[in-house]
Amino acid sequence: MPVIFAYLFVIFIWATTPLAIHWSNSSLNFIAAVSLRMVLALAVCGVLMLIFKLPLIKKRSDWMAFLAGMVGLYPNMLLVYWSAQYISSGMMAIILGIYPFAVGLFSLLFLRESVFNPLRIAAVCLAIAGLAIIHIEQMSAESDAIYGVMGMIVSSFLFALSTVWVKAIGSGINPLRQSTGVLLLAVPAFSITWFILDGEMPQFIDARSMIGVSYLSIAGTVVGHTLFFYVLRNCSMMAVSVIPLITPVMALSIGGVFAGEGVTALTVLGSIVVLFALALYQGVHTALSKLLRRGSKKAAQCLNPMPQLKRKVSFLSSLVIGQWNG
Repeated sequence: MPVIFAYLFVIFIWATTPLAIHWSNSSLNFIAAVSLRMVLALAVCGVLMLIFKLPLIKKRSDWMAFLAGMVGLYPNMLLVYWSAQYISSGMMAIILGIYPFAVGLFSLLFLRESVFNPLRIAAVCLAIAGLAIIHIEQMSAESDAIYGVMGMIVSSFLFALSTVWVKAIGSGINPLRQSTGVLLLAVPAFSITWFILDGEMPQFIDARSMIGVSYLSIAGTVVGHTLFFYVLRNCSMMAVSVIPLITPVMALSIGGVFAGEGVTALTVLGSIVVLFALALYQGVHTALSKLLRRGSKKAAQCLNPMPQLKRKVSFLSSLVIGQWNG
């Protein structure tokens, strides 16, 4: 599959995941919902591994890559599902927007890549201000929402840690093998957590939970994580970390259409500040200015074709004179 298609699929899956998590939690507690998702995903990955006859382990270092990827599922996804009890799906996607900043921090620590400059430091401060606006809104609207906000912030850092760690190992493992290995380590951890904190089989599962768990098992985990590892293997950290710049607006729209989630003025303001900070951090303004300069140069050439015409006439003249002298 072309990398660009995988990249677009990851964006779509990330945008729809928060709402699907909310649906999963409609009749299941958060531990049961996430544990069931991972068990089903591991079963599907196992079948695919048998179909494609892929070995799980080729060398010992593969286990380290699986461990690095596992952090992105456990305890990260446990925190995400827990946070979904307190905040909307759109808010979850907005707060995940701090992921690129966390990637920059861990890239400095693990990859020795210094991605920070005065402009990016200013962008980080601006993003913190945007999150503070969202915090104020959430705390004034509902006191328990602060738990969800804080949980998603910690989750963003855990996922960034996992991403950079996998990139630092650079083992080049087949994405399906990577997903299967990660799930093989994560599922026992989820199962033990479910047994200790809950341990009760659900008595009733409604249609929304079934749809949410099924979608997240197949699209969110099997397809989504496999494509994400594929993108991570073939793209730079900068390209990977820009994904949360696109998903929040999509997630807010999806949450509004399919779940009737309301958006207040302060939430919109805080979201705009965070997205603007992300754009500033990623250098979107620089890319746009370069694009505009190229466009203006082409427009100037179209409006004033004389320089090109003179060069062509000069070339033809020299060609004719050369043939005449010959």
